[in-house]
Amino acid sequence: MSSATGMRIVVTGATGNVGTSVVRLLSEDPEVASVLGLARRIPDWSPPKTDWAAVDLASERSDLVERFTDADAVVHLAWAFQPTHDPAATWRTNVLGSMRVFEAVAAAGVPALVHASSVGAYSPGPKDEAVDESWPTHGWPDAAYCREKAYLERALDTFERDHPETRVVRMRPAFLFQRESASEQRRIFGGRFLPGPLARPEMLPFLPDIPGLRMQALHTDDAANAYRLALRSDVRGAFNLAADPPVDARLLGEMFDARPVRLPRGAARSAIAAAWGLHLLPASPHLFDAVLRLPLMDCTRARAEFGWRPERTAPEVLEEFLLGLQQGAGAPTEPLRGRKVG
Repeated sequence: MSSATGMRIVVTGATGNVGTSVVRLLSEDPEVASVLGLARRIPDWSPPKTDWAAVDLASERSDLVERFTDADAVVHLAWAFQPTHDPAATWRTNVLGSMRVFEAVAAAGVPALVHASSVGAYSPGPKDEAVDESWPTHGWPDAAYCREKAYLERALDTFERDHPETRVVRMRPAFLFQRESASEQRRIFGGRFLPGPLARPEMLPFLPDIPGLRMQALHTDDAANAYRLALRSDVRGAFNLAADPPVDARLLGEMFDARPVRLPRGAARSAIAAAWGLHLLPASPHLFDAVLRLPLMDCTRARAEFGWRPERTAPEVLEEFLLGLQQGAGAPTEPLRGRKVG
């Protein structure tokens, strides 16, 4: 790394949910000399020490090698969740685009690559105990998101074998939320016309309690801090990132002062599948299937190896996010633009 003048970091997907937090934290870090944010559209946002470049990873003409030259590290965050009805489109951006990033890192001789993997890369696992980073990463094959995350884990296995001189870090965060991402995530998963005020407690007299629906959450800023700490540390390999406690119907019922009501898994899936099939709901039933099977993660390794601890609990994360939904919160980038509906 460049110790005399500070690190030069390139961030792909720099205007998204995670990217904006990573860019902001790096721009405030005295050990970072400069940040180059890559995104399809340059934002009206100018953090200190940050430059922007318009790059579409889905395009074979993306000149990534030139962008990565002389960088001390590349943080690869770019990801497309939509269109879920066209998995070939997300494959081009997420898998082929990521492969271009990996190849350009090697060609430019970048010393470190920090890649955004996910809990979605994990094979089905337990909901009553937490697994560490050795749990298999074969994903849930029916869900494009999991399939693509798992494929890139195998691609990085090969990359590390062929390029041992590059330090590779794989972050595997839980589901990420912040106030500023509320409008974007509503559009991605609930649809652009879903009213944000439905997130108010008084609108939910009861909550569906679906067998297997137990997951972990994390504030985006806490995830971004893990990226920052990993860049400043000489660590390699995979790291789980999640906040406590796990989120289930009981916890949500306490937050909303609503009564959990048991709902059969098949009935919930049928409703989601029908809405998705009619293009009324962007989130696919395949992702729903995956969420019911994802394991809970143990985050001991991140704490032990680079001192990471989340500052916010899962209920605090969700309360902030739900307030953002109600307010139509956003940020000054195209993916995170705010919009209040209803």
